[in-house]
Amino acid sequence: MTPQYYNENAEELAKQYLSKSFDEVHQSWSQFLPVVIANPNARILDLGAGAGRDAKYIAELAEQTHKTENNIQVYAVEPATQLADLGAKVTKDLKVKWLNDSLPSLSVITKQEVSFDLILLSAVWMHIPQSARARSIRKLANLLKPGGKLVISLRHGQTEDDFKQRKMHVVCADELKRLATDVGLFTKLETQKEADKLGRSHVYWQTVVLQMPDDGTGAFPFIRHVAINDGKSATHKLALLRVLLRIADGHPGAVLRRESSPFGDRVILPAGLVALYWCYQYKDLIDTHQLFQSPNQNPNMGFMKPNGWHKLTHRSASDYRIGNLFTGEDAIALHKTISAAVSNIKTMPCRYITFPNQESNSGAKVFEVASKTVKAKDSIFLDLQTLEQWGEFSLPESTWLAFNRYACWIEPVLVSEWVKTMASYSGNAQYSSPEKQFHLYQALNWLEPKRTTTEVRNRFEKLKQQLPKSEQIQCVWSAKSLQQKYDIDHSMPFARWPNNDLWNLLPTDSQINNQKSDCLPTEHKLKVSKDRIQHWWQTAWLNASNNLSVSTQSNEVNEVPVGYLISRDFLLTPSVLEQKIASTSAESKRFFAEANIALPGLRSDNTSIDDLFEALVMQRGRLKEMQQLREW
Repeated sequence: MTPQYYNENAEELAKQYLSKSFDEVHQSWSQFLPVVIANPNARILDLGAGAGRDAKYIAELAEQTHKTENNIQVYAVEPATQLADLGAKVTKDLKVKWLNDSLPSLSVITKQEVSFDLILLSAVWMHIPQSARARSIRKLANLLKPGGKLVISLRHGQTEDDFKQRKMHVVCADELKRLATDVGLFTKLETQKEADKLGRSHVYWQTVVLQMPDDGTGAFPFIRHVAINDGKSATHKLALLRVLLRIADGHPGAVLRRESSPFGDRVILPAGLVALYWCYQYKDLIDTHQLFQSPNQNPNMGFMKPNGWHKLTHRSASDYRIGNLFTGEDAIALHKTISAAVSNIKTMPCRYITFPNQESNSGAKVFEVASKTVKAKDSIFLDLQTLEQWGEFSLPESTWLAFNRYACWIEPVLVSEWVKTMASYSGNAQYSSPEKQFHLYQALNWLEPKRTTTEVRNRFEKLKQQLPKSEQIQCVWSAKSLQQKYDIDHSMPFARWPNNDLWNLLPTDSQINNQKSDCLPTEHKLKVSKDRIQHWWQTAWLNASNNLSVSTQSNEVNEVPVGYLISRDFLLTPSVLEQKIASTSAESKRFFAEANIALPGLRSDNTSIDDLFEALVMQRGRLKEMQQLREW
């Protein structure tokens, strides 16, 4: 579809679309809508939303159904900006989020890392050329939740002007159903052709409703194939699957982009991030527990180089986390370690992991690495931009989504197979009996962060001393002034999503924090607290001036040389001042490094707290959907 015609004729088309009601146009399939709306946390995508008629109806129905408990989010996607602007006015003050995007790529909506209970394509499919339809249906299937429905209306009876001006194409229900079957969807409804509601005698409409099975079809058979059936000369394959699962589960912001391929859409990650997590999970297994990872008598793995891995034995796995800085010889060794890991991942598991019944030299690769050479330096800050230097890692979007949605079910299978594999190696013979394999399970524990608020509490205390009484810090949830008794709250509950990132830790009244406990804040609660949350972020981590307690009394300033500033207790020379500002810059850099990888939809170089807050709202929705957490 080209949006030019729709932009040039936006006013006229909007009047035409709005002249008919939702009930008139969608009566043929509307019996499926009440079940979707009954879920107060449903997500609905109106793709090709036009002037907003359908999005408005659905959003209003959600509000009428759930009133103040309504958490239903409607996403309205429209590629014609003029038409979308009119639609945004129609849905003003409703829970409708407008995005500019289009099939077959849907790059904007997929970057949100959300899935939908209902996707509506009203008068859209005829704009998709036949060559792009297979990719489009794959993309739509990947956006559906298990049990989710895809509603597509088909327009029959295009004229020559429709073909030329509006870029329409001939459509066929049988073709659509065949494509749907190929991606695991089944047909729930196929209507007969119906007369056009606008009275055009040559135009007929047909509706097809497709559904995603509520089971583990799709990527699950492949994951099981690699984990259980595939041959393993070492633990490389299991290690790679677990690395990717952990990234998908905890770091939705790690996705650089999505791109098409002849074998389906793919997700692109920084190769350096995959390698960093690779080193993270092998670190304690090899250095601390001294467990063999291959049948060989030599405990050394291909990525363990004398000038890299073996120079970092004094480091722990927890040092290999986003937001940490390495300097000097350790930085050079880490550069070399990551480079060796990227090379090893590329030549070992990526080369030998194949789809079931497929030879490793066939065209469809499961995992691919486009690596780059990185020169070792004496400083390395672990963030997405740094880790992108080593190139890109790609995997099928369907596999990524399975890891993203079903991590808690897949990981125990991977760990169990890893234990069995290690127990079979002669180097680990002392753990071969089942009763001794508990040690192997313990060694494979992924080191979750320990709940801690010490660093943020220390920052709060410093700010409390420095800020004037008129600027006392407030509880982010209640706006109460925080004086004596306060807590540092994990906005996304730590018990359900272990995360000690700076952006996730917020000053809170103790009584309010006890009320919140391990619950998830409602979307409404989060949004009404936005200004206070952002003010804390800005004050605590992003403003250099807030870390400098400077006297402005003229008699003091005049007594010191130019270029000096006075703190409460000592003079700040230019060098000390530079160090303090550099420290604040490092904290700001860490703040965004942590947020940009943990939260969905952010660029790796994002420095906007508005974008960060939008991503936090999305993550709240993801946790609510995936873990069904209680809300506060």
